[in-house]
Amino acid sequence: LALTMSLTLVACGKKDTPAGSGSNAGSTSTGTQSNFKVGAIYINSKNDTAGYTFAHHNGITTAMKELGLDPATQLVIVDEVPEDKEKVLAAVDTLMGEGVNIIFGISFGYIDAMAEAAETYPEVVFSHATGYMSNETNFNNYFGRIYQARYLAGIAAGLKSLETGNDNVGYVAAFGTEYAETCSGINGFTLGVQAANPDATVYVKELGAWADEVNESAFAKELIDSYKCGVISQHCDSAQPQIAAENAGVFGCGYNSDMTADAPKAHLTAAIWNWNVYYHTAIQAAMDCNGDASQFVTKMGGSAYYG
Repeated sequence: LALTMSLTLVACGKKDTPAGSGSNAGSTSTGTQSNFKVGAIYINSKNDTAGYTFAHHNGITTAMKELGLDPATQLVIVDEVPEDKEKVLAAVDTLMGEGVNIIFGISFGYIDAMAEAAETYPEVVFSHATGYMSNETNFNNYFGRIYQARYLAGIAAGLKSLETGNDNVGYVAAFGTEYAETCSGINGFTLGVQAANPDATVYVKELGAWADEVNESAFAKELIDSYKCGVISQHCDSAQPQIAAENAGVFGCGYNSDMTADAPKAHLTAAIWNWNVYYHTAIQAAMDCNGDASQFVTKMGGSAYYG
């Protein structure tokens, strides 16, 4: 049951996908490529080796290399920035001081700061992950239909529950029904579990935060010890639930990146983001703007991208 599910991002139909998008497309540099700079605001460390920030960072650096940009000299990162508007705006100011042309903000709670900064700095492109705000010029949002991949991960978990004879499956969630992202993830995974094992029950523990490594581990342990769960899935930023599953001798389904290296004896599969598909398209569009950020949304074919 060692499966790999990848979710790639494509345009959501407002207009045709921009020329040059996709991981195999070449750069159509306008002559300013060597001076182009990418800025990124991360909620966790840029040095993470698995999970949410890792997946975004890997996507950005991969896309830059595909486009002939050097992440070592043309990527400026402010990491470990909490979902606090003033701190996000301070991170934006830091990036502006470095002369970046596009800023990616990867966490939902950055939304108000990104919207404000896009108005303050109309000469720079702002692209926000997981949100819903945008404008018609230099500010867009992007996400993907990850619940589809979660459904497949749920099938793997359900099949393992049948194999072990344990109908209890655990899920460490960042939040619950208050966000469509977390609610659809729980539902997608559960539907997959029950498609494979109609007798299975999925028990959910909510963190109340996107990232909390201590409780990610503690909640996974509680699901295993108190609810007797034999498979642990997750919607949280680190691999701690998978590590807890391996330590307890049960199984797990990770999220964001392949977490097999973190829990090789436990990890069944993960819903994995291949963010470079989107980042390639966005960076190319920003370069094609020739310094006029007001063209970005038009070149992207609309203000919202979903995969």
